[in-house]
Amino acid sequence: MKYPGVSYSLLVLLTVGIIVSCQKTETYPIIPEIEFDEFVKLWNPQTMIYERGVFVINFKDGDGDIGLRGSDTVAPYDFNLLINYYELQNGDSVRVIISDSNEFNARIPMLTPQGSNKSISGIIEDTLFMYNYQSTFDTIMFDACLVDRELHKSNVINTGWFLRN
Repeated sequence: MKYPGVSYSLLVLLTVGIIVSCQKTETYPIIPEIEFDEFVKLWNPQTMIYERGVFVINFKDGDGDIGLRGSDTVAPYDFNLLINYYELQNGDSVRVIISDSNEFNARIPMLTPQGSNKSISGIIEDTLFMYNYQSTFDTIMFDACLVDRELHKSNVINTGWFLRN
């Protein structure tokens, strides 16, 4: 098909330009949102137990201020992925603090994107040790929340109860 005065190349470029300009950029709230993806237990053949697990979390943040700088070491900027450990003890959910209340907390590095649109989403994978002490209880759970640099706390998610072994 021919259009008077319009080259085919220009028509293709114009069409591509319209499609690209109509694509919507993702925008999210400035308070981080997280969602549980999965918890994968890792088997150690030498000890014959599941020693570690990978907590997989999806996240979104509207202003992209997720992550800590290397110099951020003093509370409240020492950890930004806050994780708690629970055991099912005689039918009751009990938060267990092993030796240090920061035992499972993690530091997510700076993730702020370049450019004017700071909205960010992605996946966080954090490896946790499930056998840091001896316990007679074998049903456990982890929960987590993400804190951005403005100290906005995300929702809390959990792995659900699972057998440690």
